[in-house]
Amino acid sequence: MSNKEVAYRISELAHEFEITPRTLRHYEELGLLTPKRKGNTRLYSHKDKFRLALTIRGKRLGFSLAEMRELFELYDAEHRTRPQLYSMVAMIEEKRASLRQQQEDIEKVLAELDAADIKARDTLEKMKHH
Repeated sequence: MSNKEVAYRISELAHEFEITPRTLRHYEELGLLTPKRKGNTRLYSHKDKFRLALTIRGKRLGFSLAEMRELFELYDAEHRTRPQLYSMVAMIEEKRASLRQQQEDIEKVLAELDAADIKARDTLEKMKHH
């Protein structure tokens, strides 16, 4: 990490992402984050911060931490093999299909909520006039 590169402390990232320092240490143990050490202090790079954001978003969308690590490893591999790339493409396609299904389900539920909201408001409006 060069002197000019921004470094984040564990407390800063924990606060910003509303997670515990313990969670950050866990992600480090799993190889998702690779902070530098300065004595006992962990210094996270911009790359770590970006990966943390992706990890949190990925978890919300149903990726396991192991899948996130695998994607990071495949993305980082300098000498990717054809099987690794096929594996990455297959994993992405599988997740894309899963997310599209979730998106469809969410849209249906939102439409049902909209309909229930309209019905409830209509009923309330009718009650005002009686």
